[in-house]
Amino acid sequence: MSMYCIGDIQGCDEALGRLIEEVDFSPSRDTLYLLGDLVNRGPQSLQVLRRCIALGDAVRPLLGNHDLHLLAAAHGVRPPGKRDTLQGILQAPDRAALLDWLRRQPLARLHTTAAGERLLMVHAGVLPAWDVDQTLALASEVEAALRSDDLPSFLATMYGNAPAAWSDGLEGADRLRVIVNALTRMRFCTPEGRMDFDSSDSASEASAGLLPWYDLQGRRTADTPIAFGHWSTQGLVARHDLIGLDTGCVWGGCLSAMRFGDSLAERELIQVHCEQQQPTK
Repeated sequence: MSMYCIGDIQGCDEALGRLIEEVDFSPSRDTLYLLGDLVNRGPQSLQVLRRCIALGDAVRPLLGNHDLHLLAAAHGVRPPGKRDTLQGILQAPDRAALLDWLRRQPLARLHTTAAGERLLMVHAGVLPAWDVDQTLALASEVEAALRSDDLPSFLATMYGNAPAAWSDGLEGADRLRVIVNALTRMRFCTPEGRMDFDSSDSASEASAGLLPWYDLQGRRTADTPIAFGHWSTQGLVARHDLIGLDTGCVWGGCLSAMRFGDSLAERELIQVHCEQQQPTK
């Protein structure tokens, strides 16, 4: 029995199929955690969703910004962009079932090993003020909105960069927007914990006054390993406490999986090279 984390697929189902074959994945034996951005930019978003649903509980995705964008486009909140590749899903005969499955996926997951080690999984990042339990609880607030009958209203207020910092007193749309932005969009913060959305460079090219979210002093999740995606310009991150697995599949990089053994320290990186589906950013 093996557990894997896989980085951003972004509609590259052919690469996902090769990666699953490379690791000899068995849905009766193994578990795949997908770190968000299942869809968009690649040519086979529809096939990715259908594959995930067919594999049942052996595949455990979480939502990224592109997955939320699909829901917004499907509900008329945001028009598809010129580089979006979502029409296959939006025009599919099983569209309703696909979108219903997607809206029921979480924004954060926690895997606990037999020895009691915990691995937190998010698409983008975790604000420094949040511990693991608060991260999961806040993610569940957004998940409740996604699963509610008032989904279109939530999606209509989801977009925007403000507020840029967390406060326990935030309420309503502002509160949910900060949670979404941290878990699905964040890369850099100021030392005080204010999110920045202007830069998507690698950490080594950060603008003055900005730090990667995971390098902020006093981060309350620092003692818990975190697996994340979202940051293709940063590429592979393989620290004992951080596993970054967005290695730019859709941009002509690799689709990456990390296999974990009996402990989180037992790791093996497996990658398949991908054809470029989008011009370089």
